[in-house]
Amino acid sequence: RELPVLRRRCHIAGKRLSGTGLATEGHVLRAVLYVYHSRLLRHRSYLAMQQVEQCLKRLWKMNLVGCIETLAELIPKQSTPQAHAECLVPSQPMLETVALKVLGGCKLILRLLDCCCKAFLLSVKHLCSKEFILLNTVASGLLSRLWFVIQYRCVLQSLMSLYDILSTTLHLVSETQQMPYIKGFTFSSDISNFLGVSVSSEVKRQKAKMLATKKPTSWLKKLFPKMPGAVSEVGKKRNFAMCRSAVKNRSIPCPADIGEPVL
Repeated sequence: RELPVLRRRCHIAGKRLSGTGLATEGHVLRAVLYVYHSRLLRHRSYLAMQQVEQCLKRLWKMNLVGCIETLAELIPKQSTPQAHAECLVPSQPMLETVALKVLGGCKLILRLLDCCCKAFLLSVKHLCSKEFILLNTVASGLLSRLWFVIQYRCVLQSLMSLYDILSTTLHLVSETQQMPYIKGFTFSSDISNFLGVSVSSEVKRQKAKMLATKKPTSWLKKLFPKMPGAVSEVGKKRNFAMCRSAVKNRSIPCPADIGEPVL
């Protein structure tokens, strides 16, 4: 009964780990660090972003996705398992290896979230002091996106749920045939005890710190002043009328520039 659940959670965890969002944010982070390497080698925001990149590198070098996919391939695909029927199951060494990697991946993702939060706060702090405006603007947006990608794509939650079913399956397999592979380490039945923190409360604390950060809008408004209300309203009405007429008559193309004239 546990095998179909294990296979399904393996597919979910592998899909969320190998999603395009996490990989894209990692590539952009490396590109930003490469551009600013020679200029801001000792800058605090730059050093904090390097810690984030180091966590991402370690996460990819673990080959966690490949290990989870290998486990999913070893699970037999039986839609209607019969009672008292024999079937092949992954061995205890394989289950122990994947469980250990999942534990390490959860620990590393918690560290990654913490580094993202600290680097984001440093970037906003330097942005408020009008220091390295371009770098800190890009960094704050990038780090917040990376944090929210991990959180709202449920990467950590999917790994934790995978470990729960892995722990149950490992216990059943070890009872059937004792083949211990990893010695000197006890696999905890509750992953929260291993992580040492409540994941939900830790994530809420980081989110509250990021949202409560002083927003540097006072001097940004001076750099990018708003248009007068009358001019913006006239522009909106004119743009709407031009686009609506273009939709009615498709032979009349919408002009390339329908913005406001710069006085």
